[in-house]
Amino acid sequence: MSASPVSRPMIEEAAGRIAGHARITPVMRLGTGAFGSPADISFKLECLQHAGSFKTRGAFNNLLSLAVPAAGVSAASGGNHGAAVAYAAMKRGVQATIFVPEISPAAKIEAIKRFGADVVVGGAQYDDAQAACDRFVAETGALKIHPFAAKETITGQGTLGREWDLQEPDLDTVLVAVGGGGLISGIASWFAGSKVKVVGVEPEGSRALQAALEAKGPVEVKVASVAADSLGARNVGQLVYDATKGSVDHVALVPDSAITEAQGVLWRDFRLAVEPGGAAALGALLSGAYKPAAGERLGVLVCGANVDLTKLATIVG
Repeated sequence: MSASPVSRPMIEEAAGRIAGHARITPVMRLGTGAFGSPADISFKLECLQHAGSFKTRGAFNNLLSLAVPAAGVSAASGGNHGAAVAYAAMKRGVQATIFVPEISPAAKIEAIKRFGADVVVGGAQYDDAQAACDRFVAETGALKIHPFAAKETITGQGTLGREWDLQEPDLDTVLVAVGGGGLISGIASWFAGSKVKVVGVEPEGSRALQAALEAKGPVEVKVASVAADSLGARNVGQLVYDATKGSVDHVALVPDSAITEAQGVLWRDFRLAVEPGGAAALGALLSGAYKPAAGERLGVLVCGANVDLTKLATIVG
């Protein structure tokens, strides 16, 4: 088996680099029996991160690792990555140009603009926005910050795994939502070789990582999910595949109904306003897509808070 492109020492270095820039987010212990499960469950509340998601970690690691040209930085995003890059750029005093697809929720576009970035609608789907971003970078020389196909991004997201491990050293399994795969690549790279089992969670209608692991290489998939704005990558790419092929135990697929149910539970029981992608990992537990063993110490990642509150109101109403 070839070595992962991201290592624990790389993640340790990134953690030192972004210290003081990204928040240390809390863990909420729920104990055994929560949601009728035989597992001992806890939440990692990364939804409380700056700019509303874990993406802030990767954004800062890029900006603090790489030289930023006069043209500033650019990124394509369904929303969360763009907000994180815009936030990090604002804090570092550089210009950001963010390309978003038409499916991006207004709440996420508003967040990007609030942090001072220029926002450009770059096509119908995420891949269209990425193509528009690539053209802009080629024309201007701006620094492209990719949401998952970059070691700096994956390594930055890996700091979440390191932080989680320090907070809960007795974990057996972690459930992690997957879009383009940068987050699970970083977390799995941290836990690789340990006793912790890393399980990916994808919507049934957006399964790029599961398809890649089955095909033994990245492949294109069709995307149709309530969480497509954040978990809607059509291809995880080679870097993510290389980082996950030997370190992700498996991928659990969840129906959209379980994702929206999880959003409702997080609001009603915990007063956490979470977007569909951020609630997907809990959806795997609620739906039985992941069935823990009795006494298993299960960590569930709650990772995105950039939700359209009017849509959330219809779910919980």
